[in-house]
Amino acid sequence: MMTAASSASADDTPRAAAAAFDPTGLNKANLPTPALVVDLAALEANIETMAAHCRQAKVGFRPHAKTHKCPEIAKRQMEAGALGICAATVPEAEALAAAGIGGLLLTSPIVDPGKVARVVALARRGSIMVAVGHPREAQLLAEACDAAKISLDVLVDLDVGDRRTGIFPGQPAVELARTIAATKCLVVRGVQAYAGHASHTVGWEARQQVSREAIGKAVETKALLQKAGFDAQILSGGSTGTYNIDSAIAGMTELQVGSYVFMDMDYRRIGGRESGAVYTDFQPSLSVLTTVVSTTHAERVTVDAGTKAVDTTTTHRPDCKTHPGLLYAKNGDEFGAITAEGGVSLPKIGERLELIVPHCDPNVNLFDRLYACRGDKVEAIWPVAARRESSAR
Repeated sequence: MMTAASSASADDTPRAAAAAFDPTGLNKANLPTPALVVDLAALEANIETMAAHCRQAKVGFRPHAKTHKCPEIAKRQMEAGALGICAATVPEAEALAAAGIGGLLLTSPIVDPGKVARVVALARRGSIMVAVGHPREAQLLAEACDAAKISLDVLVDLDVGDRRTGIFPGQPAVELARTIAATKCLVVRGVQAYAGHASHTVGWEARQQVSREAIGKAVETKALLQKAGFDAQILSGGSTGTYNIDSAIAGMTELQVGSYVFMDMDYRRIGGRESGAVYTDFQPSLSVLTTVVSTTHAERVTVDAGTKAVDTTTTHRPDCKTHPGLLYAKNGDEFGAITAEGGVSLPKIGERLELIVPHCDPNVNLFDRLYACRGDKVEAIWPVAARRESSAR
């Protein structure tokens, strides 16, 4: 059995060893910090809240694993009624498939022959769809599928305003669908439309306007595909920020929600339909546990969570969950600086703080494991199985 002391010394072992860690006797007080902590009560509530909304709205949901990269969380989403799970990368899809999760959708383009071969290998083992937004993607997939003597379901990936990937909606998408169908082994099942520019629009009314305009293009394109003879039944898209907007749009069939399981400061700022300036539809369940390691200066203390532990890709700083009124600033790779608002006392050396992360997706990618906690007790240790490309090998 692993003790708390041996856990601290073993925390630098490869992430494959995370599953072997025994949580018996572990709690937040003896975890090695910095640590990525999941509040199980909040996580479970978030999963059920989204599932209940989708049941009531009569829309499916295929949550995005790019948020958590963790098969254990994906399994809970499937148990709650998810149609399947989205993956942003081939390693994510491989990790999910290895855990027995079906109904996979690869949402990002692949034009690397090695990755195409890996997707085809996944398709031979189970259920996977792939979003395709360019003829070259279709060509590479078709050649590999022909060689393997299999067919592959695809969604036409639409650029509805995000300006990242996908073909333009309307007639360009119909022409791409014809190119895809001409391969014989690729089968068009519908369209994908992710509107990232809508998901973080501040203010519910403004967000509603942006998302309806974006998804409206996808609805029209899906109808054009059907008119052209395609069995295009799927419209997959949406986000945590627009879930209660997109689910009300006629023609939307499934939501690619991701961040709802964890939430972060980037989402909390967008405002909710009923809650005003702070988005409170889902609870923050993910935090970085950190320890005060220096109190030399009267006006600040230092914690052991720097840029290697707290994501700094957004302009938003983490919020101190356990100590309201404390402010975090990055202070190097290994350290963060904590200051206090007026009237708030700084923590003492050895004290532990929990920080609600600025952006959950890249923050998870900084860690090998998630400590799943019920209150202060660690119930499980979950490997972040699809953290980087190297996780596939």
